[in-house]
Amino acid sequence: MLESFGVINIWTYIAGLIFIILAPGPNSLYVLKTGASYGIATGYRAAAGVLLGDAILILLSYLGVASLVQTSPVLFTAIRYLGAAYLLYLGLSLIYSNWVVPKVKTLSPKIKTEKVFRKSLTLSLTNPKALLFYVSFFIQFVDYSYHSTWISYSILAMILEVFSLIYLSLLIVLGRALTQYFHQNKPLAKMGNSLLGLFFMGFAARLSSLN
Repeated sequence: MLESFGVINIWTYIAGLIFIILAPGPNSLYVLKTGASYGIATGYRAAAGVLLGDAILILLSYLGVASLVQTSPVLFTAIRYLGAAYLLYLGLSLIYSNWVVPKVKTLSPKIKTEKVFRKSLTLSLTNPKALLFYVSFFIQFVDYSYHSTWISYSILAMILEVFSLIYLSLLIVLGRALTQYFHQNKPLAKMGNSLLGLFFMGFAARLSSLN
């Protein structure tokens, strides 16, 4: 049925999509951490930033910006190091607030959650590999003989967003459940937060070393 809208091999697309979404990455870890730290409502605020970022990247891919980034080593390197620097900042901030800053000096949850959407959106938009991935992945499932390929891209994007929302919702609920468990085990909670910080730093090192 979707072939009439320029979408081909839909089941292969869905299978690949599930594998890609389940692969751990900084976006999903940030949503998990946010849900665990500030609750379900704030977790969905982080998820909204991720979903909007993905939608923007898909739009840029459709408009050909991904091809421009791919053919411009300077632009690609600039975006890559910007993303790595932001991931490093998040990792160091998480470790610093976990071990260095006394609890009495931490900001209130209300102040912290105001930046959640912006942080998750920035995480999505400062990943040049994601932009190039979307253009290389989506083109395999679009029939370019179809007169309105923007409809094909929109269908593929909506499927992606729905699957991402389901997965991020599971992470948010899981994060909240972990909070209730860690609440009674402070050393384990600090260890978990530190591990997340190290993961962000690892993603930063990986992104900065990619060519």
